[in-house]
Amino acid sequence: MRWDHLRLDGGDAGPEPPLIERGAVARTFDTPGFRGMTFYEVRARTVVNKVPEASRMPFRWTINPYRGCSHACVYCFARKTHEYLDMDAGADFDSRIVVKVNAAERVRAELASPRWRGEHIALGANVDCYQRAEGRYRLMPGILAALRDAANPFSVLTKGTLILRDLPILREAARRTAVSAAVSVGSVDPQLWRSAEPGTPPPRRRLAVCRTLNEAGIGCGVLMGPVIPYLSDSPAQLDAAVRQIAEAGATWVSAITLHLRPGAREWFMAWLRAHHPELIVPYARLYGAGAYAPREYQDAIARQVRDLAARYGIGDRAAHRPPPPPPRPDPPRQLSLL
Repeated sequence: MRWDHLRLDGGDAGPEPPLIERGAVARTFDTPGFRGMTFYEVRARTVVNKVPEASRMPFRWTINPYRGCSHACVYCFARKTHEYLDMDAGADFDSRIVVKVNAAERVRAELASPRWRGEHIALGANVDCYQRAEGRYRLMPGILAALRDAANPFSVLTKGTLILRDLPILREAARRTAVSAAVSVGSVDPQLWRSAEPGTPPPRRRLAVCRTLNEAGIGCGVLMGPVIPYLSDSPAQLDAAVRQIAEAGATWVSAITLHLRPGAREWFMAWLRAHHPELIVPYARLYGAGAYAPREYQDAIARQVRDLAARYGIGDRAAHRPPPPPPRPDPPRQLSLL
């Protein structure tokens, strides 16, 4: 399991109680933006986490100051990780957020360790570090300041607009080390956004973030993900998305097709039954062999987006080194959707 390093096992001493039973402070807030949500404030032992060796991610280290995410994206691959806290991968993941309140001090301490080799660190690789809770807890300024002071290279992936709050620190860091950013925009369809990503800012606002970051000298591309089969994958929909990404000044664009790992799969399929019941059978055919769509389908999407990027003049993807598509299994039989 890719996220086994997030388990709360007690090692030789035997299993420990769930994280939220080990002295965490639970808080709720009455403000409309946080109504119905619970925050568990914990003090983490480590915050700079190593990516499992089996992963094909282009980075080896991540920082995730939160667990759970109020963006509530129905397809989020990280949902399964909430089960390690004895919480469910559905509504709990969206509304019961673990906050590592000492994240900034831990980052500073871990970067100062003689064992640390100054490798690239990816922020936002699991859940969004600029989700709604960040507006209250303000963990990212301290984390970015620690990375800046250590001149440690890093990148940030987000669906949030709050990253612009920290633009001064990002610019300071970029004068000392390699800093890059990416916003995630899988579709520019407003109806699909409202239904599938209800806690996120609208796609147009995310693309405005991309433009602002690039104008400020922070190279920013767009991870066009996920492209959702039957809902955002038509030639016209892909064209509209890439055109608007180009208009936002993105330095690169890379498409990633929806994948449905355990935890995310069950939650997404429940959403699909409620909102698009006519797609249940097609999805059973498309994803019946596992978490990934057939390779031929993924390649067709990637090829169309590359061609559109070239048409609209978006910079060369390889030159900017965004995250690649996820690892793919051996392809099942080809399906024709396009």
